[in-house]
This record gives sequence, structure tokens and C-alpha cells, in this order.
Amino acid sequence: MALRDLSRQAWMWKILSFVLFFGAWEIAGQIPISLSFPTFVDTFVAFMRMTFDGSFLGAYAQTVQPLLIGVLISSFAGIACGVGMGLWRGFEWCTLVIFIILQAAPVAAIIPLITYLYGIGLTSKVIAVVIMSLPLIVLNSYKGIRHTHPSLLEMSRSFQGSRMQEIMKIILPAASPLIFAGLRLGVGAGFIGVVLAELLITPTGIGDLITYHRSVADYPEMFAAITSIIVLAAVTLTGLLKLEVFVRPENRAR
Repeated sequence: MALRDLSRQAWMWKILSFVLFFGAWEIAGQIPISLSFPTFVDTFVAFMRMTFDGSFLGAYAQTVQPLLIGVLISSFAGIACGVGMGLWRGFEWCTLVIFIILQAAPVAAIIPLITYLYGIGLTSKVIAVVIMSLPLIVLNSYKGIRHTHPSLLEMSRSFQGSRMQEIMKIILPAASPLIFAGLRLGVGAGFIGVVLAELLITPTGIGDLITYHRSVADYPEMFAAITSIIVLAAVTLTGLLKLEVFVRPENRAR
């Protein structure tokens, strides 16, 4: 009963937070705080209309392609590179500074250079996604490997475990929380990267919807398009969190 009551209270607080947020949005739109700031009701109506008339479907058919390719490249390459950096000092010395610089680099300033080098096609958008997400995945994976508790490694060595057994049964499981955290951060950054690419490289997909409705002053539709990418990102990150709970047995026990 206690667990059920706690779960019910948690849901009540979540619902209350949504009510307060959307209520404040409606009030701000009614005042209005800006002529270009629509009410929540107008935005919700525009969101539903664009959902059912196929606007979002057509836009995301273009947006998902570079996002998916970029995130997959970043995930596989990022985890492999981060694990390599954590396990081998020489590889760390050669590559760590590169990813630190990439993480600090202003992507909006780099995108014109990417466009100059690779044009305005799919390649440029994929690179923008990779530049945003890869450093986060690499650095979190690296930190997870390097922060494995020394007592676990000593235990493995005391039982004469091989290096491969140490990596597979001790280091990777211990690093998995930070690896999954890096994946979530990387995917979130990938959404930012693809929207920046569609706004700055060439207006396609969801970026085209945002740009078009802003240009014709259809602000409810513009906010609806922005809200849609936020909703998609939130759903995707929630799915990753559920995947982590499924993959890590200790989380299922909780």
C-alpha cells in the first residue's frame, strides 16, 4: 500500500506541474507578454491540426533521417572510443583533448564551415548531429571506465581473472550508469544538432516548418512545431531510460 500511495503521489505532483506550466503559458499568452507569444490553447489547437493534416509526418520524414544516422554513428563510435580511452592510456593521451575541444566548440559557428566543405545535403546535417552528440557520449563513457572502483579490480585480480574477464564482468557493468547517461545526453544534443542544421544549413523538415511559420507570423503553428520536437525528444529519452532499466538487472530490482 505504501508503494502504491507513493506512486499515486508522484503522479499527482507530475500532473500538478503540467497544470501549473500550461496555466502560466496560457496567462502569459493572454496578457500578452509579446505579440508573437501565442496562448497554450491556440498552440495546442495548431499542434493537433498539424498532426492530423500530415504536416508533422512529412516534416519528420526528413528530420529523422540525419538524426538517426548521426545518433547511431555517435553511439557506436562514442562508446567504443570512450571505452578505449578509459582502458588504454596511450589512446587517452592522443584523443581526449580532441573531444574536450569539440564539447566546448560553438556548433552554430562551425556549421557554416561544414556547409562550405560538404554542401547543404544529408552529409552536412549528419556531421552537425555527430559533432553535438559524440563528445558527450565519449567523455561519459571514458569517465565511467576510469572511475571503476579499485576494490572491484583488486577482487578480480585476487581471483586470477583474465584481463578480458575484468573488462567484461567488472569494468563495463560498473561503467554502465555513466555510459547510459552519456547516451541520453548525446541523443538530446543530437536533437539540438539536427534542428540547428535544418535552421542554418537548409530549411527542411521540422526546421522548415519553424522557419516558414515564423516568416508568415503564424506563431501558434511555429510554437507547435517547436513543441513537437521537444515532445519527440522527451519521448525518446524516456525510452532510453526504460531501456536502461531493462538492461541493468539491479534497476529492475528497484
